[in-house]
Amino acid sequence: MSGASRPKSVAGAIVAMMKDVGQVEVQAVGAGAVNQAVKAIAVARGYLQEDAKDLIARPEFIEVTIDGTTKTGIRFWVEMCTEHQ
Repeated sequence: MSGASRPKSVAGAIVAMMKDVGQVEVQAVGAGAVNQAVKAIAVARGYLQEDAKDLIARPEFIEVTIDGTTKTGIRFWVEMCTEHQ
Protein backbone atom coordinates (compact mmCIF):
# COMPACT_ATOMS: atom_id res chain seq x y z
CA MET A 1 0.00 0.00 0.00
CA SER A 2 1.32 3.48 -0.76
CA GLY A 3 0.39 6.98 0.27
CA ALA A 4 -1.11 7.45 -3.20
CA SER A 5 -3.45 4.46 -2.89
CA ARG A 6 -7.17 5.21 -3.08
CA PRO A 7 -8.84 3.91 0.11
CA LYS A 8 -12.16 3.01 -1.56
CA SER A 9 -10.39 0.94 -4.22
CA VAL A 10 -8.23 -0.82 -1.65
CA ALA A 11 -11.31 -1.38 0.54
CA GLY A 12 -13.04 -3.12 -2.35
CA ALA A 13 -10.04 -5.42 -2.79
CA ILE A 14 -9.94 -6.13 0.96
CA VAL A 15 -13.64 -7.07 0.98
CA ALA A 16 -13.27 -9.28 -2.10
CA MET A 17 -10.35 -11.18 -0.53
CA MET A 18 -12.11 -11.47 2.81
CA LYS A 19 -15.25 -12.88 1.20
CA ASP A 20 -13.06 -15.35 -0.72
CA VAL A 21 -10.58 -16.49 1.95
CA GLY A 22 -11.71 -14.78 5.17
CA GLN A 23 -8.55 -12.79 5.78
CA VAL A 24 -6.07 -10.44 4.15
CA GLU A 25 -2.70 -8.91 4.98
CA VAL A 26 -2.19 -5.19 4.35
CA GLN A 27 1.34 -3.77 4.60
CA ALA A 28 2.24 -0.10 4.67
CA VAL A 29 5.54 1.77 5.03
CA GLY A 30 5.48 5.48 5.78
CA ALA A 31 2.98 7.76 7.46
CA GLY A 32 0.96 8.44 4.30
CA ALA A 33 0.69 4.76 3.44
CA VAL A 34 -0.34 3.81 6.98
CA ASN A 35 -2.97 6.56 6.92
CA GLN A 36 -4.41 5.26 3.64
CA ALA A 37 -4.36 1.68 4.93
CA VAL A 38 -6.33 2.63 8.05
CA LYS A 39 -8.87 4.50 5.91
CA ALA A 40 -9.20 1.51 3.56
CA ILE A 41 -9.77 -0.88 6.46
CA ALA A 42 -12.43 1.45 7.92
CA VAL A 43 -14.20 1.70 4.55
CA ALA A 44 -14.00 -2.09 4.11
CA ARG A 45 -15.62 -2.52 7.51
CA GLY A 46 -18.48 -0.29 6.39
CA TYR A 47 -18.93 -2.35 3.22
CA LEU A 48 -19.04 -5.59 5.22
CA GLN A 49 -21.52 -4.21 7.73
CA GLU A 50 -23.97 -3.72 4.87
CA ASP A 51 -24.00 -7.55 4.71
CA ALA A 52 -24.21 -7.90 8.54
CA LYS A 53 -20.54 -8.93 8.71
CA ASP A 54 -17.63 -7.38 10.57
CA LEU A 55 -13.86 -7.44 10.60
CA ILE A 56 -11.03 -7.14 13.05
CA ALA A 57 -7.60 -5.69 12.23
CA ARG A 58 -4.49 -6.61 14.20
CA PRO A 59 -1.53 -4.30 13.57
CA GLU A 60 2.11 -5.24 14.08
CA PHE A 61 5.46 -3.68 13.24
CA ILE A 62 7.49 -5.17 10.40
CA GLU A 63 10.86 -4.51 8.83
CA VAL A 64 11.08 -4.46 5.05
CA THR A 65 14.01 -3.87 2.73
CA ILE A 66 13.39 -1.35 -0.02
CA ASP A 67 16.23 -0.59 -2.44
CA GLY A 68 18.74 -2.04 0.02
CA THR A 69 17.48 0.05 2.95
CA THR A 70 15.68 -1.49 5.92
CA LYS A 71 12.55 0.39 6.92
CA THR A 72 9.92 -0.10 9.59
CA GLY A 73 6.34 -0.50 8.49
CA ILE A 74 3.01 -1.76 9.74
CA ARG A 75 1.29 -5.00 8.81
CA PHE A 76 -2.44 -5.24 9.42
CA TRP A 77 -3.85 -8.75 9.69
CA VAL A 78 -7.48 -8.24 8.71
CA GLU A 79 -10.00 -11.03 9.18
CA MET A 80 -13.70 -11.70 9.54
CA CYS A 81 -15.01 -11.78 13.07
CA THR A 82 -18.16 -12.21 15.04
CA GLU A 83 -19.62 -9.15 16.74
CA HIS A 84 -18.45 -10.35 20.16
CA GLN A 85 -14.75 -10.93 19.42
